[in-house]
Amino acid sequence: MNQPIHQYKAKFFKALAHPLRLAILDVLRDGEKTVTQLQELTGGEQASISQHLAVLRTNHFVTYRKEGTLAYYRNEDPDVYLFLDLGRQVYEQQLERQQAQLEERRRR
Repeated sequence: MNQPIHQYKAKFFKALAHPLRLAILDVLRDGEKTVTQLQELTGGEQASISQHLAVLRTNHFVTYRKEGTLAYYRNEDPDVYLFLDLGRQVYEQQLERQQAQLEERRRR
């Protein structure tokens, strides 16, 4: 059970296992943003966003460039959006199934 692919997947999921990290990645779909912009668009606190960006950077989900005193963050691996979009699709399907189950119960 100590296969490298399983270790990588566990690290991958752990890096994405926070709602603010997912929100940051979603915001970065539209292009690079500063920490201040990420704060405004996600509603997160600046310190928290910086910590989550560090995790995303360490795991190669985001990268940044410096321009003067500002750091502009952007997505480093656009393929992560395939995974995130699939997660949204599974979520929506589960909601639809739950709604159908509730409607069935109401009819009884």
